Amino acid sequence: MTSTAKLSTQPQDPAYAIALTQFNAIADKLGLDDGLREWLSLPQRELTTHFPVRMDDGSLKVFKGYRVQHSLARGPAKGGIRYHPRVNLEEVRALAMWMAWKCAVVDLPFGGAKGGVACNPKEMSMAELERMTRRFASEISIFIGPENDIPAPDVNTNAQVMAWIMDTYSMHKGYSVLGVVTGKPLAIGGSQGRDEATGRGTAIIASEVMRRQGGSIDGATVAIQGFGNAGTHAARILSDMGARVIAATDSQGGRYNPRGLNVKRAIAAKRETGQLGNYRDGDAISNDELLEMPCDILIPAALENQITGSNAPRVKAKVIVEAANGPTTPEADEMLNENGVTVVPDILANAGGVIVSYFEWIQGRQHYFWDLAEVQAKLERIMKNAYDEVVAMATTPKVSLREAALMLGVGRVTESIKLRGVYP
Repeated sequence: MTSTAKLSTQPQDPAYAIALTQFNAIADKLGLDDGLREWLSLPQRELTTHFPVRMDDGSLKVFKGYRVQHSLARGPAKGGIRYHPRVNLEEVRALAMWMAWKCAVVDLPFGGAKGGVACNPKEMSMAELERMTRRFASEISIFIGPENDIPAPDVNTNAQVMAWIMDTYSMHKGYSVLGVVTGKPLAIGGSQGRDEATGRGTAIIASEVMRRQGGSIDGATVAIQGFGNAGTHAARILSDMGARVIAATDSQGGRYNPRGLNVKRAIAAKRETGQLGNYRDGDAISNDELLEMPCDILIPAALENQITGSNAPRVKAKVIVEAANGPTTPEADEMLNENGVTVVPDILANAGGVIVSYFEWIQGRQHYFWDLAEVQAKLERIMKNAYDEVVAMATTPKVSLREAALMLGVGRVTESIKLRGVYP
């Protein structure tokens, strides 16, 4: 029996189909019984909300939003909120499931959650974004809180969005609640190093992979698909480590220079103009071309389903470090493995963000804040320890790093469930 058989319909969203496929394969390897398999394949709680927002022209627009908690077995749910036109319930279910495994892989006392609003924030004013965010925060306030579910930034959300959510929640409570979200501005309880955390964690893992393979990050060639928060920080930090970032793209395309891009100028161009293509060093390149170019390290840092069965045979990178969630399909995974490409899975490679979110949650609850050096040192230690555990899991029996990470994550969630028992 597989968990998908218990769903009323087969998954329509590719991300959710991938998440369930991955889970079922690992459930087989772990020998999970039918009851646990079904339980862990489904969200524990999910909320869909339709809510009105007054737009700048005076019209009323109804938005659709979601918050899904996959598991609370290991602690409060943790996961980002994204604003994107393609946000849907099944995608959010997949992301919540991956968050549950991710938190367990790096051994944080959190369950997995995710949320989002189907919208195009690039077509909205700041005032409209604020009104939408505050109303959405009100709608999901029955789910979130520092003891039960802590949102964070994700695609097209940032520290300002988290500040609005924190303030809205606090207004309902009548006092400031620093721990209700993470990824906040420093002035209202944010953590040093949170903005760069996903990119830094990705860079740490990339460096560790090169070291274990007998090479060095110094001089390694890197291509980065996606030049948002994770991609830009990964590019900057890898460049500081001595790597040569030869190509980077955003949703509109990007630039390639075999001698290496000037990362600081590329980031400045992206921030000033909104498009990496406006950085005029090197040759224009598309997202598809970037994924297939020769390089030591490929970092997909955009959206799901970027490396598929169609393009995987043409991937020439030696190592893929997944800064995005679900960028590689199961079919592509098999092809890459057969071709000798090392793939470090998302639930390990991009865990830096949730690790420093955990630090921020702790600091906010204690009202005692750490300096940047302490945050970075603790992040590096946890990332390296988690990588070592995944590599060790991959050796006996011989499995891929993705399978090993999922076995570690799903195994830890399963252990928590068994220890807690079934209520009543």
